[in-house]
Amino acid sequence: MLTVPHIHAMVIHFPIALIFVGFLSEIIALFTKKQFFNNAAFYLLLLGALGAIVAYISGSYAGDGMTDGILQAPMELHEEAATITLWLAIITALFRVALYYFKYSKSWSKWVGIVLFAALVGSVARTGYLGGQLVFQHGAGIELALPDFGNEPNE
Repeated sequence: MLTVPHIHAMVIHFPIALIFVGFLSEIIALFTKKQFFNNAAFYLLLLGALGAIVAYISGSYAGDGMTDGILQAPMELHEEAATITLWLAIITALFRVALYYFKYSKSWSKWVGIVLFAALVGSVARTGYLGGQLVFQHGAGIELALPDFGNEPNE
């Protein structure tokens, strides 16, 4: 059965990949000065920020009912990290959209964008690490069930 924790686990990997590859494109654009990588970084950041919003919402629903007992402290840490990541993604994306829209290309603005993007990547990594701890160390969202051997066809 498909549950909200399953959906969160499926959705979360897209913004992680988009943001990491977007940052890699940003770094490549910095050194090669190729517009392709600059454009790729921009669009990957936008898609990653949208994905972060979806991941945050799905994570909020996935965490319902897991806030008591042994999961409370690690869940709160992951949720706080996710909130920081969400806002960093939104701020970084809006900053880059503003630069694009107003055609502003001063040197300092490029470096502010790179620093924001780097902070976002670090925040995504921390949030992912804490989410991984929730699942692999604390068993959050894991449903243990024995296989149903009674419904297998006889051979």
